[in-house]
Amino acid sequence: MAADWLGSLVSINCGPTLGVYQGEVVSVDQSSQTISLRQPFHNGVKCPVPEVTFSAIDIKELKILDITIGNAKNSSSASTKVSSAPVAVSKGDPRSAANLNSPQDCSKSQGERHVDIPGQPKGFRRRHNSWSSSSKGANQATPKKNGVKNGQMKPRDDECFGEATDDAVDADFDFEGNLALFDKAAVFSEIDISERRNGARSRGTPLDQTPTRYRHDENILEAKPVVYRQITVPQPGAKEYCTDSGLVVPSISYELHQRLLSIAERHGLSLERRLEMTGVCATQMALTLLGGPNRFTPKNLHQRPTVALMCGPHVQGAQGISCGRHLANHEVEVVMFLPNFVKMLDCVTSEVTLFNKTSGKQVSSIKDLPDTPVDLIINCLDCHENTFLMDQPWYRAAADWANQNRAPVLSLDPPGSGQGHAVEAKWSLSLCLPFSLAEGAGRVYLCDIGIPRQVFKEVGIKYICPFGCKFVIPLHSA
Repeated sequence: MAADWLGSLVSINCGPTLGVYQGEVVSVDQSSQTISLRQPFHNGVKCPVPEVTFSAIDIKELKILDITIGNAKNSSSASTKVSSAPVAVSKGDPRSAANLNSPQDCSKSQGERHVDIPGQPKGFRRRHNSWSSSSKGANQATPKKNGVKNGQMKPRDDECFGEATDDAVDADFDFEGNLALFDKAAVFSEIDISERRNGARSRGTPLDQTPTRYRHDENILEAKPVVYRQITVPQPGAKEYCTDSGLVVPSISYELHQRLLSIAERHGLSLERRLEMTGVCATQMALTLLGGPNRFTPKNLHQRPTVALMCGPHVQGAQGISCGRHLANHEVEVVMFLPNFVKMLDCVTSEVTLFNKTSGKQVSSIKDLPDTPVDLIINCLDCHENTFLMDQPWYRAAADWANQNRAPVLSLDPPGSGQGHAVEAKWSLSLCLPFSLAEGAGRVYLCDIGIPRQVFKEVGIKYICPFGCKFVIPLHSA
């Protein structure tokens, strides 16, 4: 009798611990009370072993899924198959839901293949194609069943839903193991060698990449080494300065400065041109110190800044008057102090005439200067040639007023450190090339007045413009 059940498909429930097994009966031993299944499935997943043997003690429930009744007389030629519908296992085992995804799923309709698994969202359904005709005997065929829906016969497409699946589908894919087999460095090395052999440009391997970080203003392309000492003078001064980009700007003596201006004037760069250029550069710096675009807007017309110009009767004073004219044109309230002299230089007289055409105010007495602090004081009292002016009463009175007023001071074209500074400045603006300034000159700035490079060469100065895209740049003590 036990041999009659060989080849049948059964489902064996071994309790919550061992779970549910399904497979084809290959042997039944009545003496030892054991049953063996071939190609078993454990909880809907194919077992790695080809055969499993169960003892009667471990079996809680046994269900016949597909009965094969063989006739002893004609079993060699044919057999009769009787299919029975699968029976659901008990609800006590949470893993029993997987039992429905067993070999009998091949004979069920597509709608019966999807079964809800406890502990998973309702939208998630798992599908198992774990049994097919290829797992049966050579003489066995997958039985075809027609589903009945609404009284109509619906034929089943075995070619779509009954084909054999690869065993690898039931095994989990080992992502980490397969990723470890990929040698990225070796692959990139082969690509690099192949490209070099073919004459193509190599992309480089990750090992060749350097972790260098560049600034936003730094060029990543290789270039020639930067030469920071681009300006050399025949008689360097006592100090050296450097720009924000590191270029060295040497100081020069007053004699070399005068020679440079004399040759430039001989080539056409007249004093009037220098005064205008100096006035424009000084105005740009003064407007920046006064607040720049944040201060000079149409909404701030009621808060016009006030600037006090302290000028002497010399070229440096004429440069300050030119600056005051441009400031007045930019809606700045300018008060210019210039002492009364019987005769002054022509450049001073012409600049005063132009200044008087603006809204600026000219005074010759200290008493007429503002009593309250102004926004900025521009000092043009000092002269490079005549140091005796510092002993004049008007000079001392103007210097005292500037020091007592709590406004910051900008010195325009101050003299070198050999001369004293009666007014303590916060900023100093030098022309062309700086003098060696004392500590009382404050922060040093340099402006370009338009002297050509060939003029520098004639006085023995090797010159490359350090200004870049600006006309006024800051200098730092080297």
